[in-house]
Amino acid sequence: MKRYEPRRVIIEEAVKDSPITRKLLARIPHTTPVEYIDDPSQLFRGEGQTPDKEEIIVTKNRGRFIKPCPGSKGYICCGYYILNLALNCPLSCSYCILQSYLNTPFVIIYANIDDLTAELKEFMGKRGKQIYRIGTGEFTDSLVLDHLTDYVDMVAPLFSASPHTFLELKTKTAVIDSLVKMKNRERIIVSWSLNTPQIIEREEFRTASLEERIEAARFCEKLGYRVGFHFDPLISYPGWENEYCGVIRKLFDRIEKKSIAWISMGALRFMPSLKKVVQLRFPGTRLFHEEFIYGLDGKMRYFKPIRIEMYTRIVEEIRKYDPECFVYLCMESREVWQKSLGIAPSSDAELTEWLDRRVETCHGMSVR
Repeated sequence: MKRYEPRRVIIEEAVKDSPITRKLLARIPHTTPVEYIDDPSQLFRGEGQTPDKEEIIVTKNRGRFIKPCPGSKGYICCGYYILNLALNCPLSCSYCILQSYLNTPFVIIYANIDDLTAELKEFMGKRGKQIYRIGTGEFTDSLVLDHLTDYVDMVAPLFSASPHTFLELKTKTAVIDSLVKMKNRERIIVSWSLNTPQIIEREEFRTASLEERIEAARFCEKLGYRVGFHFDPLISYPGWENEYCGVIRKLFDRIEKKSIAWISMGALRFMPSLKKVVQLRFPGTRLFHEEFIYGLDGKMRYFKPIRIEMYTRIVEEIRKYDPECFVYLCMESREVWQKSLGIAPSSDAELTEWLDRRVETCHGMSVR
């Protein structure tokens, strides 16, 4: 895949001397226009999205960097924490939920690294021996900007120094240079969002191909990283069963099962307001060819029997290759868990405990 390069960079004066800013300026083409501004908030007053997110704003995060995943009302959540390093994603997935509530065409990079470091150290210092899983892939792709910022290399040492806090990097790219050279690999899990070649071609624009993603995962595995995979969103279309099973066969053909921390699944879901945005930006999409209903969280979802059928078939295929593989569902009810996987956590806390124990086992820690 082609690496992202911004068409223009706008820098808040308050962070012009930040290490993040200096790295970015050293790595963009010298012909890229760069502007400095005192108050970038004035740029966020417009409306609408541009397809490619061609401009970057480097600014100060005036809020918290670390927040708990908000989850979805009525569905089981895994107790994840979000580390917010950037906002918006230069990849162009038609179903991206960010389109529902972000109205800025900019990719926003937070450059106040000292504030981030202080907050992360404070967070880790208050947790004792409680396991915490933190991810950077909620509001942008975890690796798509890293060739410009080296953000991962800056925060990884903090996780290496904290024996009970783990960082998950979720991506649809194959940009793993920073992971290759990084010395602080302890307590880092690198995860790829996977889909079928047809969905990648039709709905996940500017992302790495399936082959590139799996090859990148294989390379990281050989470097000693634990890897994870997320089939989210699963999309129903004619032929989905054979194609998703083909992805799983390819995955287990290339990746050692002992290296896989977990595999998650989540069916397509979206806020009702997203449909109009997607149809305007991606008129060729086939996302909405199936029927949808309102879920307990107000999002549109496939009918329950369709979701159960998809989860059941895919987990059956996974079990052919690894009967012990840790598989979990993202934002689903206990009923769907039970009918799809044959087990169900009783609460958010129990799923959190399952994942915490899994991450401990993966990294050779003593299970509590």
